Amino acid sequence: MNAKPRRFPDARKDITSSRQVVDTPQTRAPTYRLAFADPDFLCADELRPVRLQLELLKPEMALTEAGIDSTVVLFGGARIPDPEFKDKARTKTLAGLSHYYDEARKFAQICTTHSMESGGHEFVVCTGGGPGVMEAGNRGAEDVGGRSVSLNIVLPHEQSPNKYATPDLCFNFHYFAVRKMHFLMRAKAIAAFPGGFGTMDELFEALTLIQTKRMEPMPILLFGRDFWKTIINWEALADAGTISPDDLNLFSFVDTGEEAWQIMQNWDYGTPT
Repeated sequence: MNAKPRRFPDARKDITSSRQVVDTPQTRAPTYRLAFADPDFLCADELRPVRLQLELLKPEMALTEAGIDSTVVLFGGARIPDPEFKDKARTKTLAGLSHYYDEARKFAQICTTHSMESGGHEFVVCTGGGPGVMEAGNRGAEDVGGRSVSLNIVLPHEQSPNKYATPDLCFNFHYFAVRKMHFLMRAKAIAAFPGGFGTMDELFEALTLIQTKRMEPMPILLFGRDFWKTIINWEALADAGTISPDDLNLFSFVDTGEEAWQIMQNWDYGTPT
């Protein structure tokens, strides 16, 4: 298919042309820079709405171009260690949770294998791109020769992408809110492994959107029945009336990747629109 003829100049060519002008006090002035090629201008407080839009658009356009139609999102703690290195965990409890690294890896292998069998466009593993459970998810996808999506965030102490993240599907975010939108925009299932504040934040936002019917229901898979029942007294919320007893049906406890995949297989996703 032939590209549509361009009526106006290409923006990238104009950037190149603008940098080849004669060096004068006028051309060196910040005001002379093209607005869309001026990082100082783009980083101004007044440009926050534009930056929000750019962070929404860039991954959306790239994922569409890559043919990623749906994802399986893995949430979980960055501090959950690879069992091979559990002796270096900061607490005995974290060391004891290391088997969830393996379980996340196995679950990602299962999802990616089935995804590849159907063309690699559906049920693509998506993680936060960091260490711990996120690394395990990307690693599991790579184990079986598949690709995975990584949605990183700029943090002061973390995190560069883990080495198993698919380079062409690895994104970086400034805004947590936009990042969380991208986690959910293509999701057909969410797997939440043991984690901390970040995992809780991501999980409860998804549950709230489904509870309030702002998002279509999907399998919400809580890996580690004992962990989640210890950390959160779900029944107490229902008994107190702060959630409906029916809200306890919005999620399922699972302990293995096979159990989680079975729930996904039995889910009625309806007819695509």
